[in-house]
Amino acid sequence: MKNNQLNPVELCIKGENLAVKFLKKRGYKILKRNYAGKSGEIDIVAYDKGTISFVEVKTRQSENYGPPELAVTREKRKRIIRTALNYLATNHIDGIDYRFDVVSILFKDDDTNPNIELFKDAFTADGVFN
Repeated sequence: MKNNQLNPVELCIKGENLAVKFLKKRGYKILKRNYAGKSGEIDIVAYDKGTISFVEVKTRQSENYGPPELAVTREKRKRIIRTALNYLATNHIDGIDYRFDVVSILFKDDDTNPNIELFKDAFTADGVFN
């Protein structure tokens, strides 16, 4: 099926599924998908070599509005950070490093060969609430 036949929800699900496979191949252990907290939702919570990674997945079919990773705006980062802090508190996780990663998925012509890119430490909580 060509991606131009997918609605935005289907494209999002397809992107998140690809991101999970991509991350697992790189040694990430998936802890939770679509974690919803009071402030928002985190696509993937994973464990990577001693660090919890909160992963935002952005999937696009074109670069008409720029590359997918640019869709992680300042407001989106704030919601992700608040939700991540809620996840840590709710699960009584303390004393472990955490970071915010972005997986960018771009389908140019069809769904056979998407460009998938991982941005580790894509942003930090420092200064976001200033």
